[in-house]
Amino acid sequence: MKVDYIALSIPIFFLLIGIELAYDFYKKLKYYRFNDSISNLSQGIGSQLTGLFMKTTLFFGYKYIFEHWRIFELPNNIWVWIILFIAVDFCYYWFHRMSHQINALWAAHIVHHQSEEYNLTVALRQSWFQSWFSWVFYLPLALLGFEPLMFLTLSSFNTLYQFWIHTRGIKNMGFLEHILNTPSHHRVHHGSNPKYIDKNHAGTLIIWDKLFGTFQKEEEEVYYGITSPLASWNPVWANVHYWVELLNTAKKADNITDKVKVFIKPPGWFPANLGGFKYAPEIDVMNYKKYDSTYSSKIIRYVSFQFMIALGVGSALLFLNSKLDITQVILIVLFTIATLITCGALLENKSWLKYFEYSRLLFSIVALYSFNQLAIFNTFALVIIIVQTFSIIWFYYLQTTSSHAQ
Repeated sequence: MKVDYIALSIPIFFLLIGIELAYDFYKKLKYYRFNDSISNLSQGIGSQLTGLFMKTTLFFGYKYIFEHWRIFELPNNIWVWIILFIAVDFCYYWFHRMSHQINALWAAHIVHHQSEEYNLTVALRQSWFQSWFSWVFYLPLALLGFEPLMFLTLSSFNTLYQFWIHTRGIKNMGFLEHILNTPSHHRVHHGSNPKYIDKNHAGTLIIWDKLFGTFQKEEEEVYYGITSPLASWNPVWANVHYWVELLNTAKKADNITDKVKVFIKPPGWFPANLGGFKYAPEIDVMNYKKYDSTYSSKIIRYVSFQFMIALGVGSALLFLNSKLDITQVILIVLFTIATLITCGALLENKSWLKYFEYSRLLFSIVALYSFNQLAIFNTFALVIIIVQTFSIIWFYYLQTTSSHAQ
């Protein structure tokens, strides 16, 4: 049976985030900001939902190669598990490294690096499209004969391991720093300091970076984020903005060769007519400022409420999607993403939000009637209608009374 270990781990993720947040509050470390954390978690929700349309296909792609083209018949014993663990980590290293060295791959992976904070919510800040190409790097394992469920288990473990290293609460871990990917090593990976860029691509074992020349020890203070800040809380824009930049650059290139190179060269590469390669600038410490926005406590309460709805609906879909037809799944995904867009737009005080939010709330009530064949419909439909009607009234109140900064 194929088990979604990531989805099952969601309660643990939020428990650990809660513990780190309490520690941050107690120590007054200011590692968390409301707007940044909502943005990070929104990307995580969106990643899981868009992944519903690809995960099964990709798993069966691996399975097909295993069943028809595998070279070896490998036994199911502890040694094969150990070898596969190392092999998965090795493949992850190269997928991750290439995601930083090829613009078309970086366009997806960049989402994970956009946050200018570093805490456990950043671990959940994942691209909505990265899984559409990352699986290719693991196909040699199917060809070698590693059983699909073994691969799924260990690749999930590789992902789960990387959750806890997104913290500033753990400093140096002694001798483990020589073997494992630790919070210190991964903080370097998220740095926008020129000396830290494209370093420490490891998943679980830091040995790959040391073997292949991409290791960098944490030394001076890390400044997190990307060299050209996203400066937005919009989850959709976060996933497409670099593609827009690449397309605009390609349009300005003089010839077809340069237009193609825009997508296959490393980040920072530009055609000669656009000035050539542009290296990451040094951090201007004196003028460094994180992207931020101001809003009232009323906005925080409304955003928190809507985000919890998105989280609840999205989480339910991860476990109930097999009971729904594709149209219903698409409707729920669209509703959840629209709710996350609302949260981001409220935190930016976007002028178009008024019309968007009323449309979203009305759409969610009308769309309920396409689910009337589910056994749970009669139980929860009334509750959902009441909640969304309440949201309409609440949002109207915000529009008429809110005085948060423009």
